[in-house]
Amino acid sequence: MATKKAKAKAKPKAKAKPKAKAKPAAKAKPAPKAAKPKVKRKPNPAFMKPMMIGSALQPVVGSGPYPRTEVVKRVWNYIKKNDLQDAKNRRNINADDNLSRVFGGKKQVSMFEMTKLISGHLS
Repeated sequence: MATKKAKAKAKPKAKAKPKAKAKPAAKAKPAPKAAKPKVKRKPNPAFMKPMMIGSALQPVVGSGPYPRTEVVKRVWNYIKKNDLQDAKNRRNINADDNLSRVFGGKKQVSMFEMTKLISGHLS
């Protein structure tokens, strides 16, 4: 029995492939298409939806519903106004009392982590 299975599994030898033929001469390239006129991008409506601001974030951006994009702009304005960017590594944000509540008690976060932490205070 074992010999029959071994023979069934054995694959036939592959035949040698014939050598590739010489490639035909390259065809002439088609004329370039006319450039499309630029269309102004439409903002994603999900980003423009007004969000309610959490109590920890209100001292930084103010109260009232703002779109997510406006909240991030206001946080950056607060950071620049209070000079909270790290001097050596500008990607890091040093938290003051107001921002440490937003950042969950962390003293320093990266700018990429900041947006994730801000979204937890929006509803």
